[in-house]
This record gives sequence, C-alpha cells and structure tokens, in this order.
Amino acid sequence: MPLDEFIIHVYCEICEAYAAVANTPLRRRGFAPALSDQEALTLEVVGAYLGMSQDKQIWSYFHGHWRAWFPGLGARSTFVRQSANLWAIKQCMHRYWVGRRGASKRTVHLVDGFPMPVCHFRRAHFSQVFRGEATFGYCASKTQTYYGFKALLLTSGEGVIQDIALFAAHVDERDALADMDLSGIQGMLLGDKGFIRPTLKEDLARQSIDLHTPLRSNMLDSRPRSFMRRAARARRLVETVIGQLCERFEIERNRARDLWHLVSRLYRKVAAHTLCVLLNRQLGRPCLHLDGLVSF
Repeated sequence: MPLDEFIIHVYCEICEAYAAVANTPLRRRGFAPALSDQEALTLEVVGAYLGMSQDKQIWSYFHGHWRAWFPGLGARSTFVRQSANLWAIKQCMHRYWVGRRGASKRTVHLVDGFPMPVCHFRRAHFSQVFRGEATFGYCASKTQTYYGFKALLLTSGEGVIQDIALFAAHVDERDALADMDLSGIQGMLLGDKGFIRPTLKEDLARQSIDLHTPLRSNMLDSRPRSFMRRAARARRLVETVIGQLCERFEIERNRARDLWHLVSRLYRKVAAHTLCVLLNRQLGRPCLHLDGLVSF
C-alpha cells in the first residue's frame, strides 16, 4: 500500500487499541497536548517501520514532510517527552493486538534471547550510561562480550511477538525464562541449547508447558529425528523475528540514557512489528513479509 494509506491504517488501528486499553484518563490536571496521544503513537509506529531509531529522526521527518497531517506537532522536546510517557500504553496496545491474533492460544511457542548493548565495549569501563543497571555479558552467536542488557523474546509459532523481557546482560537465559510471566501460554515451547536445564523443564511442565531444546553431542536423545528436524525448522522463525527487529527496527540501537526511555523505545518497536504483522494478515499477505507492506 502507499505510505499515506499506511499512515491512515496505522492511525485507525491505534485509535481502536487506545480506546480499548486506556480505560482511565491518563492526565488528571493541566491542558491536553496539542498532538493527541493517538497521533504521537502513530508517528512512533510509522517511524519505527521506516527504520528511524531515534526520536529526533521521527520528529524531523514528520515535521518536514507530514506537518499538514499533524498540525499539533510542536517542539521536539515535547514530542520526545510525550512519547516516553506513553510507554505503558504501548505495552498494553501490543498485548491487545496479540490477543486479537490469538497468539497465546497457539500450541507452539518459540523463545530466544539477543543482546542490547548500551555503548561500545571500549567505553564501557568509564561510561556512566546505565551505571549500576547494565552489566557485561557474552553473546554466543556473535562470539563477543558486550556491555548492556539482554532481551528475551517469546513468539508464537507464526512469528507474532507475545512478550519481551529485559534483563542485565550477565543473567542466564534460563533464569530469565523462569522469571518471565508465562501464565498465558500452554503447549510446546521451543528453545536452543542455552535453555537446557532439567529443573527448568520440570517447572514449566507444572504450568502445562512442554519445553524442547536440541541436546548437546554428549547427551542421549530419545526423541525421533523427524520431530527434531521439524522443531529446528520451526525454531528458525524466532531468529527471523529477531533479525527483523535488529535490522529494520534497529532495536539494538536505542540511544537511550535511562530505563524510562529505553523501555518506551523497546515497546515502540515491538508494537510496530506486531501491528505490521496484523496488517499483513488483513491484506492476505504472509505474516513476516514486512518489506513489501508499504510501496514508495
């Protein structure tokens, strides 16, 4: 669809979700902002899809090209502050869209983690960004040590992001998974070798979640090879979603300096990805084909 139609579709979906999740007034005093919350969220989601990782980029683009559509768009600092204050609404809207897709009712779910560095490794020892919150961690897929956080992503078997959790980089993925709220899902959960832990599998089994991971070479596997091949193919889907978040939505490049802005921008990109998947389904397109969703 053309970009102008995409903006309209996003705005309509956000208005519907906002009305469903904002049950109480967000502001109890003062004047309402000139740019409505629905308009600010539309700018965020569209900007995230277009690959803009910074609030300044989003504000500059819409201020220069779409000001007639958003006459209430004022100073950049006002837009940045309003966007950050809407972090909880973005989280609730994401859950609303997940519920509309029925992702939590699926029988297959996928989990994987990825690093979220907050500064270059060479500056980590003297950087004051997230001091006392970020830690050093190791990313096995990139074979590198980094300074920052670790994100754990939970998706459905068709690639819909169901939940995301943020932890310090040194936290073990198995501990992070144990701390996640998995009460809304049941069925099979597929992870990689990093989630191998008998006690974790037993704990999840008590929640009606059947955790499956490939085993190490020195471990005996009694499961059929055909099942493991199908599980390996299915597990690649979560890697595709993480790749889209990192490449198109630049989720690893938040440029935030505090948790307030970091969480806000994190949920902006997760909500944008989920909404794009929802629009793809409405148009009869494959869920994760994001590149052709908008024509330029």
